[in-house]
Amino acid sequence: MRNTTVLLATFVLFCSLPSMAQMTGKLAGTARDAKGQPIESATITLLNAADSAKLRSTATNKTGQFRFDHVPAGKYLVMATSVGFNTLYSPSITLTKEGATRNLPPLVLTSATTSLKEFAVVARRPFLEQKADRMVVNVDASPSNAGSTAMDVLEKSPGVTLDKDDNISLKGKQGVTIMIDNKPTYLSATQLASYLRSLPASAIDQIELMTNPSAKYDAAGNSGIINIKTKKNKLKGFNGNLNLTHTQGVYPKPSGSLNLNYRDGKANFFLNAGYAHWEGFQHLSINRKYLDEGTKFVNSIFSQETEMHFTNPSMNLKLGMDYYLTDKTTIGFVVSGFQNKENNVSSSNISLLDPKYVLDSVVYSPSTNKTTWKNGSVNLNFRHNFDSAGRELTADLDYVRYSSGSDQYFDNITYASDMSKLGETILTGNLPSTINIYTLKTDYTRPLAKGYKLETGIKLSYVNTDNNANYFNLLNNTPEVDTTKTNHFLYKENINAAYVNVTKSIKKWSLQLGLRAENTNYSGHQLGNALSVINRDSSFSRSYVNLFPTAYISYNANENNMFTVNYGRRIDRPAYQDLNPFLFFLDQYTYQAGNPYLRPQYTNNVELTHTWRHFLNTTLNYSYTTDFFSETFQQSGQATIVRNGNIGSRQSAGIAVSAQVKVAKWWTSILYSNLNYNKFSGLLYGENINVDATTLLLNVNNQFNLPHGWSGEVSGFYRTKGVEGQVIIDPLGQASAAISKKILKDKASLKLAVRDLFYSNKVHGYINFQQTEASFRNLRDSRQVAMTFSWNFGKPFKGTGGRRQSGAGDEESRVKTGGNN
Repeated sequence: MRNTTVLLATFVLFCSLPSMAQMTGKLAGTARDAKGQPIESATITLLNAADSAKLRSTATNKTGQFRFDHVPAGKYLVMATSVGFNTLYSPSITLTKEGATRNLPPLVLTSATTSLKEFAVVARRPFLEQKADRMVVNVDASPSNAGSTAMDVLEKSPGVTLDKDDNISLKGKQGVTIMIDNKPTYLSATQLASYLRSLPASAIDQIELMTNPSAKYDAAGNSGIINIKTKKNKLKGFNGNLNLTHTQGVYPKPSGSLNLNYRDGKANFFLNAGYAHWEGFQHLSINRKYLDEGTKFVNSIFSQETEMHFTNPSMNLKLGMDYYLTDKTTIGFVVSGFQNKENNVSSSNISLLDPKYVLDSVVYSPSTNKTTWKNGSVNLNFRHNFDSAGRELTADLDYVRYSSGSDQYFDNITYASDMSKLGETILTGNLPSTINIYTLKTDYTRPLAKGYKLETGIKLSYVNTDNNANYFNLLNNTPEVDTTKTNHFLYKENINAAYVNVTKSIKKWSLQLGLRAENTNYSGHQLGNALSVINRDSSFSRSYVNLFPTAYISYNANENNMFTVNYGRRIDRPAYQDLNPFLFFLDQYTYQAGNPYLRPQYTNNVELTHTWRHFLNTTLNYSYTTDFFSETFQQSGQATIVRNGNIGSRQSAGIAVSAQVKVAKWWTSILYSNLNYNKFSGLLYGENINVDATTLLLNVNNQFNLPHGWSGEVSGFYRTKGVEGQVIIDPLGQASAAISKKILKDKASLKLAVRDLFYSNKVHGYINFQQTEASFRNLRDSRQVAMTFSWNFGKPFKGTGGRRQSGAGDEESRVKTGGNN
């Protein structure tokens, strides 16, 4: 509580800083249409004349007037935008005198359209936008995203890769934090993959890739943050979008989404809803050779073929309101949730052989796993603009709840080499779990003297989880509690954080320094059960404070060259479920387990970026991670236990090059390459680990803007052999194509997309650990054809809406929600 009080006092101190004496003036003007009528609610943006960097924004009043106060001496541009009008830029403006008010000539905006097309037809955004601190992927700009999911869009985003278990990496590094509308997802890799496969691409507006976020963001995510921004209309009036998709692989995968928005007067209402029915298969082949500890000769051989079929219907809903109390103050709420039901039926044929491949015995293992994940969240938000100078205060209060239940059935039948039955064991499990998350976040922005800008804020979060594992052995159709596996685990966590950012522009230079402090307190309690000698009652707790500095320096050398160097320290905390010591059964010979002693990992990142002519970006990066944790494999007899563990250190270095090339007037090619070197060193289960690999990722996206409303795309990626902790992954790739046609007077479109044309996205690799040599091959329902119908409807008024995403912070990205591969 003392830490929380100190953070609140620090924040209040920053907010109460008096304005410093400074040489400032005012810029004022009006926005009108071609007939001389004032334009209300037009967005007026003040830009730096040297690099067009956005400094602050305001909106015109009913008479079309606007004003910027406390503007330091310098050269500026003014940009005016409004729905139904073309964007307008003013000539260069020079402000020199202290206290002077510069009245600008009227900004006359020309009409862009005169019918419903002003809503349906907008300037087509590029697929990629490179900004100072992030790369932005505009999802709708790619026709092949028709009928795809959020996971598909991520997989072909520049620098993003997925491993064999759908863990997401950015520029060759795992540990990226996934956020939805600036809110962490609190999901494990498997559960996050399931959710992203249920979220249609049609519900996504943009994906932001941030490899080194500023101190304003949570310090979690050693390789950065991927922020998925869902769609929200901002137009006045009633309008919406409907998307219907049928995707066909081996199994059908229909989906649909509806986005509605209504704004008039002081209130803005919005609703997003989606449904998806994901059905697919997975064929997994595993071969293991068990070696003698002394001679390293093969003792026995394990061969497994597993067929899995899953159905995964899911629904998601988000609704909210923004209410404009005054021109400067907005309050709002957002309520959202999803339900994800998965039914996974699998069967494994396991052959145990001697060193000469003579069959010893066979195990047949059918199983079912029915899992339901439910999520609900409430966000209350507040925003106040003190003046047009850019002084602003925002606050978010969030509550998030996840609940899940898993009913499992495992049957293991053992046969001799002559196929005579030797025995049968049946295990059932019921695993309920709940996670409750509470967060408070507030941010304050204030311009200071001589062109400085201050950003500061605090965030408080509290998380508690309750996990049960109830296992029963079926003996003569009578369930008996399995005391060696039944368990109960409670976990609590509190994180208190505060940050400060200071930004300064000096001619061609832009500087930003930041510092974030995070105080973490957590405790875990394994209640065990009274009859168990294995799962005894035990507990642990820890409290620590970390500092996370960030620094950004940009130099705009000339019109064609800009250089940026940045540094940041990051942390990765384990997912809540990875701290849970339960055993989760995949089959008789493969278990998953948690690790309550898993420590957070820390990473120092450095990047140097050069941008040439605003289209060619080259980035050099280096990072060093301590207490690196990853999926580990431990041998226990003939069974393999998979759990996350701290391996040691990781070094990563790479170079990434991206470019948008205008091949022809109708053809744009987006090229991305990333050469990355990873080295892992440490000690695990008594063995030294010293593994390294160099991986090359190539990504190309060709977009064709054809006559008469037609457009097309051909894209693909290829990744050479790489390393993921103990695992070596062989090369893989994918090619996709799509075509799109506007219909119904350009208010709707039809898109046909084919993904993984050559069925080349097959994951296979190998691993050597302790006295085991293993290889695997994983086939999925990745080749798909999708047809999508998209329709924009409604009648907008002129003007735009305001905020709302939300700010629950880092916690949601550490929850795991059910999953298929």
